[in-house]
Amino acid sequence: MAVVRDRGVTDRDAREPGNWTVARVITTIAWAIVAILAIAVILVVLEANPTNGIVEFVLDVGKFFAGPFDNIFSFDNAKTTFAVNYGIAALVYLLVAFLIARLLTSRR
Repeated sequence: MAVVRDRGVTDRDAREPGNWTVARVITTIAWAIVAILAIAVILVVLEANPTNGIVEFVLDVGKFFAGPFDNIFSFDNAKTTFAVNYGIAALVYLLVAFLIARLLTSRR
């Protein structure tokens, strides 16, 4: 049972701004991961120079986040395999982030 404070603000209402902030941080991090994965896919599909420092960095970070989703699907074309598996990773990160954000901000 929520305790009513001054001006009708409950304990739950007092906690919610922090929950919204955490939810925003989580979704922002997820979008950053998705952006890295998308950029990695673009770099591979367009055959960017893998010895370039920036390309190497993006591919390494993308590989770290997409690692658990490596070779879920395998196609004849390596670029297609890469794009599909990284796309699945991006979707999973977004879905999990939105689920966590929803749980944090839902009124019970």
